[in-house]
Amino acid sequence: MKLVRTTLALAAAAAALLAAPVKADEAMAKKYNCLACHQVDKKSVGPAYKDIAKKYKGQAGIEAKLAEKVKKGGAGVWGQVPMAPNPTVPDADLKALVAWILSL
Repeated sequence: MKLVRTTLALAAAAAALLAAPVKADEAMAKKYNCLACHQVDKKSVGPAYKDIAKKYKGQAGIEAKLAEKVKKGGAGVWGQVPMAPNPTVPDADLKALVAWILSL
């Protein structure tokens, strides 16, 4: 009986960890090489993350649109320099990165 309780407790703990939302920050942006073209507070190759947050503040459904743009790439919104696609970034991390950017 003790083994069953221990196993259930471990399974519940593992499920809680797996269900926890991913929290993005500057370290995650660096991990996926986002900081090669973007900075938090000033323009470089691409727009500053704070400018992105300001531009899209309060727009309904923008999180999904921006995650899609990060994944597929794009051009024209911030000038003629295209943003390279990032198809290998996991969807959960994309969602977390976009939420972090929009929170700035």
